[in-house]
Amino acid sequence: IAESTRGFTLDKMTSSLEETEKIDAEIPEDTSDSLTFTPLGSGQEVGRSCHYLTFKGKKILLDCGIHPGMSGVDALPFVDFVDCEELDLLLVTHFHLDHCGAVPWLLEKTAFRGRCFMTHATKAIYRMLIGDYLKVSKYGGGSDNRLLYTEEDLEKSMEKIEVIDFHEQKEVNGIKFWCYVAGHVLGACMFMIEIAGVRVLYTGDFSRLEDRHLCAAELPTVSPDVLICESTYGTQVHEGREEREKRFTSTVHEIVGRGGRCLIPAFALGRAQELLLILDEYWEAHPELQDIPVYYASSLAKKCMAVYQTFVSGMNSRIQKQIALNNPFVFRHVSNLKSIEHFEDVGPCVVLASPGMLQNGLSRELFENWCTDSKNGCIIAGYCVEGTLAKHILSEPEEIITMSGQKLAMRLQVAYISFSAHTDYLQTSNFVRSMRSPHLVLVHGEINEMNRLKAAIIRQYEDDADFHIEVHNPRNTESVELHFRGEKTAKVVGKMAMSAPKDGEMLSGVLVRRNFNYHLMRADDLSAYTELSNSVLTQKESIYYNGSMSLLLHNLQQVSGDVVLEHIDSKDPSDPTHLIRMFKDSVRVNVYFAQHI
Repeated sequence: IAESTRGFTLDKMTSSLEETEKIDAEIPEDTSDSLTFTPLGSGQEVGRSCHYLTFKGKKILLDCGIHPGMSGVDALPFVDFVDCEELDLLLVTHFHLDHCGAVPWLLEKTAFRGRCFMTHATKAIYRMLIGDYLKVSKYGGGSDNRLLYTEEDLEKSMEKIEVIDFHEQKEVNGIKFWCYVAGHVLGACMFMIEIAGVRVLYTGDFSRLEDRHLCAAELPTVSPDVLICESTYGTQVHEGREEREKRFTSTVHEIVGRGGRCLIPAFALGRAQELLLILDEYWEAHPELQDIPVYYASSLAKKCMAVYQTFVSGMNSRIQKQIALNNPFVFRHVSNLKSIEHFEDVGPCVVLASPGMLQNGLSRELFENWCTDSKNGCIIAGYCVEGTLAKHILSEPEEIITMSGQKLAMRLQVAYISFSAHTDYLQTSNFVRSMRSPHLVLVHGEINEMNRLKAAIIRQYEDDADFHIEVHNPRNTESVELHFRGEKTAKVVGKMAMSAPKDGEMLSGVLVRRNFNYHLMRADDLSAYTELSNSVLTQKESIYYNGSMSLLLHNLQQVSGDVVLEHIDSKDPSDPTHLIRMFKDSVRVNVYFAQHI
């Protein structure tokens, strides 16, 4: 788009006069300067993460997950609040279902025509986890009509998903974006988005602590104007890694030591690998336990391990050093258990089974089989969403309702030992301090935890004279509107850049805008620096004039000071008798004998 330089030049001149003269002028509001953020899911809740970001006419979705405590269309984010056909981009941070579970639905069941990006590891694991989710949903009694999408939709979505490397910058329709390591799970990332010079950082789920196999989340090298941050644990502080691991192994040891069965619900990929590394090391150090089997119960077990071995470069230095000697994910004391039909339930054992919130599947089936025996135990090792059985049993109910609708007494021991790779208050507050973003938007947290975190951060900066922060925690479909009016800066190129302009000199050229980048150049440089070219327009107009020649020349002289009159000597009556040149010969007026000009 080529624009007139007049308004741009005047803006720059006004700016240069600010020191000597203040001009009170009403500046009309430009709606394109308004950045709008709307959570369509995980606004004052945990589950179905999906956020709508719009600025300068660009429209982006951040994640598109399902709610683990709901099913069918009820589990979807509120995507009907936006026009999917107008979306430019979908950015997916990691493979957990509450962040990517609705991606096949969005890509195949709506009018979405934008582009979708995730990291290499996320795409590989997304395919497996969504496929497993479809199988488990059918196994759990879901009808084909109740399912949001099919296996065919999943395969088609794979063809549309593009991959991005960490720190690789991409640009789509003027939207620049790149990603940083987020910790949390293999392949998880934080997205930095830049539109017209305004930067937005979306953390997704992240952890600033290194664990047994994953790196800690990175600190971005640039500060965002807006920070969209998870608030899962609010103001809670996690216990130390060593204390947590000791409590975990002691609880497992205690349960199997009394002849009980120990169930550890966990998602097939993510925290499961961390827990398996701990258990395998503990069993190796305790020969007296080695006759007690440890099972990794997932239909994805072998595929998951293959993926982890493929993407070992995305793990921490400890794992990368160990892989040179032996594969840490080839366990010595852990066996794979594909289904309950292959399981001999004859004595004490440890079973790590998915899904992690006991909604359905193998972990739910084992829990219902074991919950009536007080010798048995269940260790909840991750965050539990409201509406799930895992969350319910933490309140120690006397009975539970099975998937078939029966009531069972609940006598087994329940322990909560969090290995959840989400930031706690210390990590979140330190991250916010490092980013120094003037606008903080909290998402992915229950309302009480979110409100406590919001209040704590506001208190932290209320006496800071050097830094002011605005904290927002919108509910689902509630918009946060922020205004950014940045200066337009044009880069002078070509012949115009050969000499520096003098103070007060008016520059005249063509201002070219492309995706929020401005370049100022001479018209004859257009073809060299842009895909534009010069065109010469010739316009002719005939009018009747009844006045004198002297009056005509006088009037034209008022318009252009370089009027030149020439007499044309021609015997042809159809030829003009006079030629008037003006505006440096860019306008010519032919005067005919019959005073027809």
